[in-house]
Amino acid sequence: MSRIGKKAVPVPAGVTATVDGQKVTAKGPKGELFFVANDEIKLEFKDNAVSVTPANQTKDARSKWGMSRTMIENIFKGVKEGFERKLEINGVGYRASMQGKNLQLALGFSHDVVYQTPEGITIAVPKPTEIVVTGINKQQVGQVAAEIREYRGPEPYKGKGVKYAEERIVRKEGKKK
Repeated sequence: MSRIGKKAVPVPAGVTATVDGQKVTAKGPKGELFFVANDEIKLEFKDNAVSVTPANQTKDARSKWGMSRTMIENIFKGVKEGFERKLEINGVGYRASMQGKNLQLALGFSHDVVYQTPEGITIAVPKPTEIVVTGINKQQVGQVAAEIREYRGPEPYKGKGVKYAEERIVRKEGKKK
């Protein structure tokens, strides 16, 4: 039994939700998102909440139950508040700047890395060593943040590189004489 799947997903104030077969659509102040559930999941809209149940008691249906509920909850939160991921840059000469809609990163390579911002994502650079990725789709925000971090991930000796703001780098000790 999925503990998270048992709970119905309440529709927040300011968000309109519709369930059409296996498709849940949410409209809010930030935009519109939809989620198409697997055929092994049943969706019901009642009492201003979406309830998710497995269509049968197979292992496959039960494994998709909690994930489907979480995806629906994420689209509701996304269209109401949106999602945000912060990245920090550490290292001498490492910095970020916006060049129109593109993110320009100086990460110690012979050339600057230019990252093109995908549709539906906003990237802000409040400080040269800080990047804020925002959007309404949680998966897309996380993917963009991971792609930016991938250019120069944090190294374990001095911690230089791009890391998530909440990430803790396990440091290694250097060579001994």
